[in-house]
Amino acid sequence: MLNSPYQVYQQSSVQTATGGKLIVMLFEGAIRFTKAGIEGIHERNFEKGNTNLKKAQAIINELIASLDFQYEISNELFRIYEYMVFQLIQSNLKKNAKLAEEVLEHLQGLLETWRQVVKTPAGSVRVETGTI
Repeated sequence: MLNSPYQVYQQSSVQTATGGKLIVMLFEGAIRFTKAGIEGIHERNFEKGNTNLKKAQAIINELIASLDFQYEISNELFRIYEYMVFQLIQSNLKKNAKLAEEVLEHLQGLLETWRQVVKTPAGSVRVETGTI
């Protein structure tokens, strides 16, 4: 159940976003949770680190689920996403923030790429809702 106007706004934003904007929103969430996970490790608050790194993993798994493998780029993205999930798991297990910081760099780079894709005029790049 939604409790605040902000939560209602967030849900509405997700439900009305285009495919490309949804991908951007997923990356923004993964970045936010990865940063919080890193913060948890640095603070030695391992519950916070664990919770947030697992949320980042779940988002990356959603990105994997959105891939359309009829396009070659999807195979490359799959490998990148799988690597990031592996690194987040290792970071969480070893309580090593450096591993999650590497993932954060990759996520930030991919986010900027997707922001450019979303800005590209319609028709020059095809982004379907729910698939890449």
